[in-house]
Amino acid sequence: MRPTADLLRLTYMPDRPSGHVAYVALGSNLGDRAAILQGTIDDLRGEEGVEVDCVSGIRRTKPVGGPPNQDDYLNAVVRLRTKLGPFELLDLLQDIEQRFARRRLERWGPRTLDLDLLLYDDAVLNTERLTVPHPRMHERRFVLEPLCDVAPDTVHPVLRRTARELLEDLP
Repeated sequence: MRPTADLLRLTYMPDRPSGHVAYVALGSNLGDRAAILQGTIDDLRGEEGVEVDCVSGIRRTKPVGGPPNQDDYLNAVVRLRTKLGPFELLDLLQDIEQRFARRRLERWGPRTLDLDLLLYDDAVLNTERLTVPHPRMHERRFVLEPLCDVAPDTVHPVLRRTARELLEDLP
């Protein structure tokens, strides 16, 4: 069942011939982080209805929030073209996290893999399961820098500012 009670605006069309454009943030700070990110990209490339269109550079960043003494993260962003709807894509991303032994033990705790759906076309959703655009992406340098690698001129559908402008606004 798709939650729709809190749907604010959703402009994607399931039969859009060219597919939908989605941006996904990847992060890892446990295990062989580089291999996990590469494996995630490979898994996405192998999924039916998903095309990895562009991959950012990988950034090493300090953890934000969560328990002290965590290892640094490796972060990246991928641009996808997909035939999947936003909830189907979320299901896929959560499945891939499970493939890499993602455990949700504590908020902002260390993890083998964290996948966040940042943007999906120009959709604006606010449901119990999914909020798009990602509610904190505009506050996070570790998201905006790699997003600017792949799409500096993409516009945040709520803030109406480009990824580049949002990055420039950060302290």
